[in-house]
Order: sequence, then structure tokens, then C-alpha cells
Amino acid sequence: MTDQLLLQVIICSTRPGRKGPAVAAWMLEQAQAHGKFAVDLVDLADFNLPILDEAAHPRLGQYEHEHTRRWSASVQRADAFVFVLPEYDFVMPASLLNALQCIYHEWTYKPAGLCSYGGESGGLRSAQMTRQTLATFKVVPMVEAVSIHHIAKRVDEAGVFTPEEGHAKKARGMLDELHRWAEAMQALRR
Repeated sequence: MTDQLLLQVIICSTRPGRKGPAVAAWMLEQAQAHGKFAVDLVDLADFNLPILDEAAHPRLGQYEHEHTRRWSASVQRADAFVFVLPEYDFVMPASLLNALQCIYHEWTYKPAGLCSYGGESGGLRSAQMTRQTLATFKVVPMVEAVSIHHIAKRVDEAGVFTPEEGHAKKARGMLDELHRWAEAMQALRR
């Protein structure tokens, strides 16, 4: 259906050897099975965004560089997001913070879900930092989330993620809430 809201599942890590693509492939399957969104997989690594290299403040939308214009257009198209994010050194990946900060209005009045992963903590500290940061862009982070603990044990050598019992149920709950909020927030973006 062309009138479906667009959900972007965003791979937030750009680090070599990252587990994000495996988790994002699973999250993409969950979102497609959910059936209430048109779904795109977006990889930050494909945009190769330098650290804040635009001369004008992002709120002005005067982007000089093609990579920023491509990123802006991608985010602008979306009605909702699921950020697939690791925890690096107790915080969100710098690649995500940079991707958030290099544009502004494209984010506003959209909901976001978080699918975090890490070691013992399951990326929960990264998710909490991301929630606080998203709020400054007028993005509404969902309370419902997916947290994947001990990611190294859940992604095999072929790069396939094996979820634990309960992950799919958490994903459905998050996607249900994302859809409610995405529908309601459409009016704010008109």
C-alpha cells in the first residue's frame, strides 16, 4: 500500500565488524511481519557523514554537501524510526550522534523506537542517552523497546542474529506504539 506510513530501521553503528546489520535484518523482518508500515532499511555507513562539516546551522537547512542533502532527504521521507544501536563505552555511538546533529527539522514530530544491543547491559545506557538526545529534536522515543544482551553470543560467524524468547514480543509492542504515535503525529507535521 502506498498510503502506509514509512518506518526506517536505521543501523547506527559504522564500525568495522559491527553487529548492527545482523540485528537490523531481524528488526526489518519483525517490522515487515507487523504489516502496519512500509519499511526501509537505512545504514548510516552508506552516507559517510563527516563530523559536522556544514557551515550553516542545521536548523537553516542550507546544506552545502551532497552527503548531507542525501541524509536529509532520507530522514525527511520517514514517518517513524527504529534505531538499531550498540553501546560503546557506556554511550551511544558517535556515528548516531553526528547523524542526529547534522540536520534538524527533518527529525521533528516523529516517533522512534530503540533496539539496543551490547554485553551485559544490552545497550541500555546507550538507549537512555539516545532518548535524551532525541527529545531535543522533538522526536518522541517510545517507552517500549528491545534490549539485546550478550550480542556476541547471538550473532554467528555468518552474521545471523538469533533472538531470545521474548524479543519478538517486545518488538511487536514497540511497533504497535510506534504506529499509534506516527499516525497521531502526522497532523503536527502539516
